[in-house]
Amino acid sequence: MSDRYVIPPPPQAVLAVKDSSEKFPVRRIWCVGRNYIEHIREMGQDERAPPFFFAKPADAIVPDGGVVPYPPLTKDMHHEVELVVALKSGGLNIKPDKANDCIWGYGVGIDLTRRDLQIASREVKRPWEIGKAFDASAPCGPLVPASQIGHPTQGRITLKVNGQIKQDGDLNQMIWNVPETIWKLSEMVELAPGDIIMTGTPAGVGQVNVGDKIECEVEGIGSLTVTIGKPKA
Repeated sequence: MSDRYVIPPPPQAVLAVKDSSEKFPVRRIWCVGRNYIEHIREMGQDERAPPFFFAKPADAIVPDGGVVPYPPLTKDMHHEVELVVALKSGGLNIKPDKANDCIWGYGVGIDLTRRDLQIASREVKRPWEIGKAFDASAPCGPLVPASQIGHPTQGRITLKVNGQIKQDGDLNQMIWNVPETIWKLSEMVELAPGDIIMTGTPAGVGQVNVGDKIECEVEGIGSLTVTIGKPKA
């Protein structure tokens, strides 16, 4: 007997695959906080802290070329460009020397943040979801398979706002590299096919406003362009 639902089930969140009509189904979005040393310094946080994680809903994805409606309740939305890692398998306690075996591919994404709401939550020791996990908060470009490019450990990562470079770093500046990140996250939760990990942002985060065009690129992996649109009515 087929499943019957009391309301229509939501559509499956997906990511595009570069140069292909196929799609990558997204299960969960995990994000790493403060994984580049200069970003930790600009945020005034402890440089020696172990990695920590937070989540965004899968339906927060916005595809390349999309429009992000300016979200409610904030006057200070920030951009954070990140390498995206897409998993084809998972598990618990995945050791770093086995972590790359779980990776299907890579892309570029933006961890959009309502910074004022994030800081307000942090100051009263409340969860960050209101500042991080809002609608359209996870733009992601097309994925490229690891079978084509291997597992990059270096490469320029940049973000422009209206043609001006705001973030300019290198993947080799990560404090916790991709295999180590998968290892530490899999100690906390069981990872699974369809999970994606946004691996932290380099320095230079800053405010975006209605009408701004954001262009991101990770060298050898791909690019992403989105526009900040007017708030929804």
